[in-house]
Amino acid sequence: MLLTPELLQTVAFIAQRAGAEIMDVYSRPSQPEVISKADDSPLTEADLRANTLIVEALQTLESQLPVLSEESAQVPFDERCRWQRFWLVDPLDGTREFISRNGEFTVNIALIDDGQPVLGVVHVPVSGVTYLGLVGDMGGAWRIDADGSRHRIQKAALPAVEQWKSCVLRVVASRRHGGAEIEALLTQLSGHFADIEKVSMGSSLKICLLAEGKADLYPRLAPTSEWDTAAAHAVLKAAGGEIFDQSLEVLEYNRKAGMLNPYFLASADTSAPWISLLHEINSPRQ
Repeated sequence: MLLTPELLQTVAFIAQRAGAEIMDVYSRPSQPEVISKADDSPLTEADLRANTLIVEALQTLESQLPVLSEESAQVPFDERCRWQRFWLVDPLDGTREFISRNGEFTVNIALIDDGQPVLGVVHVPVSGVTYLGLVGDMGGAWRIDADGSRHRIQKAALPAVEQWKSCVLRVVASRRHGGAEIEALLTQLSGHFADIEKVSMGSSLKICLLAEGKADLYPRLAPTSEWDTAAAHAVLKAAGGEIFDQSLEVLEYNRKAGMLNPYFLASADTSAPWISLLHEINSPRQ
């Protein structure tokens, strides 16, 4: 299967259709019924409807690649470790945001190739905005607005280190996770910048802010799963950014039995010397 803009657009259409299923539930005046999964995370009708649509649509594509979704039966690692390419899906990323009705939830679809996301779509049902990323010679990153207008996006670069004392570092953080560890990190970074501007947000939208140049850094010192990050990771890669683990190795997918990511650092500017700034941070690893 070739990685083409046409394939990217097809996946975007699938994500947008799933978004319409989610909005059908979201627009009801009554609160959705919530089921607690085994890990105590919430599940709603919207998750299930979006999941069914996405899985069925991806399975109709010519490639017939495997699909691994948060809301489908999980595949044993001894089987999926043999997958070179597969779809990694979170049909509704930010279910708690969906339940609280703040609009900060997304549909995430990624194509993983040899441990790396090479195509990603993040659709925001409430705003109608869709982020797209394609890694490679024909690639790039785009934002499609609700009116259909298409904009090429690219990460912002920080100035030279010598100029950091006069600039503001824009940091995005989870609305629900982080706490004392994030504040300790920001305290350490504050000595290197004129100021730190912190924005809290839910779901994979945080990574998309980096991709479109509206933020510089997203440190994640709390649990996430691979389907939470893969699609937005592809968008960020295509825009020129990257996600690293705490050893500053590029974050990989489908390399272990568990689906939890290590704690990570998403950076718009991959040339920034984060390792020299973060070596004193001793946050626990998973």
